[in-house]
Amino acid sequence: MTSANGYDVYEGAGDLLRALSAPIRLAIVTELAEGERCVHELVEKLGAAQPLVSQHLRVLRGAGVVRGSRRGREIVYALVDEHVAHIVADAVSHAGEGR
Repeated sequence: MTSANGYDVYEGAGDLLRALSAPIRLAIVTELAEGERCVHELVEKLGAAQPLVSQHLRVLRGAGVVRGSRRGREIVYALVDEHVAHIVADAVSHAGEGR
């Protein structure tokens, strides 16, 4: 839905881009594009501390980018929508073009 000024969709896009604005969150999305991961797998792959990874997963979950589902004692994270993976892949590709 759009409001009288028609910018609601842009506000939503801005919220998404803000959620993706941290390099570690881009790395998390890239990892999750390849399949579901639990926190300890992301920690190992990214070489980041568990509290930091968990904090960034909370931001991504709050923005509706990832979802978590409990499997036994662990929570497994996955992308909600593959479009986000394409946005991140395109941004990373674009950033690397001039290097």
